[in-house]
Amino acid sequence: MLLVQWDILGRSLIDSNKSDNFFGNKILSSLHPSAREFMFECGEIRELETGDVIFSEEEAMSHVVFPVEGVISFVTDVTGDKNVEKASLGPEGLLGLAFVLEGDRALGKSVVQVPGKALWLSVEDFRTALDRFHDLRPAILRYVRSLIVQLMESAACNSLHTAEQRVSRWLLQTHDRVAGDQFHITQEAMSKLLALRRATVNVICTELMEAGAISYNRGRITVRDRQQLHVKSCSCYDRIRLAMKS
Repeated sequence: MLLVQWDILGRSLIDSNKSDNFFGNKILSSLHPSAREFMFECGEIRELETGDVIFSEEEAMSHVVFPVEGVISFVTDVTGDKNVEKASLGPEGLLGLAFVLEGDRALGKSVVQVPGKALWLSVEDFRTALDRFHDLRPAILRYVRSLIVQLMESAACNSLHTAEQRVSRWLLQTHDRVAGDQFHITQEAMSKLLALRRATVNVICTELMEAGAISYNRGRITVRDRQQLHVKSCSCYDRIRLAMKS
């Protein structure tokens, strides 16, 4: 079972010997051991596959989902099969904020972009946990703050920054959320998420490969030089990362 802790940069570090890093999810890892034990006993680990729709917009939710590995995007259906990303999350957050806000329906459509695992907890057990463990709500609200920062920065980034900066920021954020340096995402998928032409994403990825920042083969990206990616990214990445560390 994969267990993860977080370094000072907000990146996840694999450490299979530390049982206190509960399942790799930052929220759950911050909780008292009794809360983590409750989550473990009541929850279920499920695989997340690329393209899985976790929740549709306004869907009545039966579970709250805590990602352990992988990346999930909050998307807006623009036209047909084009889903533009509004924000994303990985092991730092959860799906099911509506329940914290006294609602019961999904606030938006959420789709798996990079495969992984997640802890699924029934709504009933989640509400019991909120009532019983007083450190859970503050941990979730810390995540909410980082999500709000991400949404605001992404709105500014999409308006002000170049395609290269946006692609580089997306690659850095994804790298932060996966185990190791490799993850699977096609250029077609990236172009749709970022509302860019596929040819534009292809040119950018080629330039990043020539700079030694990444390698790319059949939809599998390997980050070779984070510093190069950071240079080609924008200040939005640093502000989002700082919010995620809090």
